[in-house]
Amino acid sequence: MKILLWFILLVLCWPIALLALVLYPLIWLLCLPFRLVGVAVEGVFELLRAIIMLPARLLGGGRRAAA
Repeated sequence: MKILLWFILLVLCWPIALLALVLYPLIWLLCLPFRLVGVAVEGVFELLRAIIMLPARLLGGGRRAAA
């Protein structure tokens, strides 16, 4: 889908399309550290959630008794 939109932009306004083609990798590289920080923060939150939920899991919370 992105390539189709880029080709339409290339036909309509080729200087902007070429500028987008050059700037896209640079913007991706600039955003990469923020993505890595996001993954790390998400991992910390999942670890904290697992630690907080551990007593309930050990005591069998969430299991229903068989009838």
